[in-house]
Amino acid sequence: MRRTLYDRDHEDFRSVVREFVTREVSPHQQRWEEEHFIERAMWTAAGKQGLLGLAAPEEYGGAGQDDFRYRTVMMEEFARVGAASLESGFSVQDDIVLPYLLDLGTEEQRRRWIPRMCTGEAITAIALTEPGAGSDLQGIRTTAVRDDDSGDWVIDGAKTFITNGIHADLVIVLARTDPAAGAKGMSLFVVERDTPGFSRGRKLDKVGLHAQDTAELSFASVRVPAANLLGTEGCGFVHLMERLPRERMSIAVFAQCVAETALAWTLDYCAERRAFGTPVGDFQHTRFLLAELATEIEVTRAYVDSAITALNDGTLTPVDAAKAKWWASELQTRVVDRCVQLHGGYGYMLEYPIARAFIDSRVQTIYGGTTEVMKEIIGRHLARRTGGR
Repeated sequence: MRRTLYDRDHEDFRSVVREFVTREVSPHQQRWEEEHFIERAMWTAAGKQGLLGLAAPEEYGGAGQDDFRYRTVMMEEFARVGAASLESGFSVQDDIVLPYLLDLGTEEQRRRWIPRMCTGEAITAIALTEPGAGSDLQGIRTTAVRDDDSGDWVIDGAKTFITNGIHADLVIVLARTDPAAGAKGMSLFVVERDTPGFSRGRKLDKVGLHAQDTAELSFASVRVPAANLLGTEGCGFVHLMERLPRERMSIAVFAQCVAETALAWTLDYCAERRAFGTPVGDFQHTRFLLAELATEIEVTRAYVDSAITALNDGTLTPVDAAKAKWWASELQTRVVDRCVQLHGGYGYMLEYPIARAFIDSRVQTIYGGTTEVMKEIIGRHLARRTGGR
């Protein structure tokens, strides 16, 4: 089915991204995977190419283009070469942290932090998850207490599973500022790299996304000035809920991109690989399975593209974003698993991109809110419509 999501400007941007990927990404991926590390120089290279801070106004050094389709183009091109680890880090910066600073930051905060993000000189993270609190953020224990004498906030606690945690120069931290107020007693703070008491634990060893920087963070009497409060005191949880649709759409879009790419790799493989003297793609079982995957992918693309349009229009609801996130991420894991099977033994070899996609895909149904949490969000919405609780 013909796709109408993009116009000429998006395709021109695709050419820029594809050239960057060919020159700066593909030659280094194997080394990144083996070293479990992507050097900071990759960020500054992306900044120099104009691939970071797309939504930031030009006065802050960005492209001034708050059209999520440009980020979608980047995801498609990164998925095409299996660069999930790199895309994940860029996504945290451009799809999560940047909108927080643009929407909630003061003019002084924006001018202090955003220009360096656009050049790649400043790498950012968001620290929400804790050892005892994952998708249920109301269970966090990290606290921020105001020092009445200095006006500073003193943060104590620990965070885990933090993407860009080792590299991060700026970290948005969710902390309790009023333990008795529940969800209304949380606030957001920006903690900078060299702040005393802020430390990074081990770089976490994950099942997939091996090149992605994921870490534990610790805050021991970390003093941040009142000027580093982001948004309104006591509204941290509300700020998060208002911005979750974009984060979840980022996951959904990349899931769609990976599923499409995995199918393309598999179609090529099934046309070339022979079994019993016949191309694998000529067996009826293979044809039927490929037909199922192609149909599911194309139908899902229609919903995801519609959700992208709604995100751009400002009409995407948290419920619709939850639908996109759970469906597309589950589709991704299902498609990649079936494609590994069609590759046979070679699908289990990491020299084949489908194998790396297999281990990289598994987390997609977990972070950004698990599939189960997405269904709970949708289910509660439906219950309210039918008069339930």
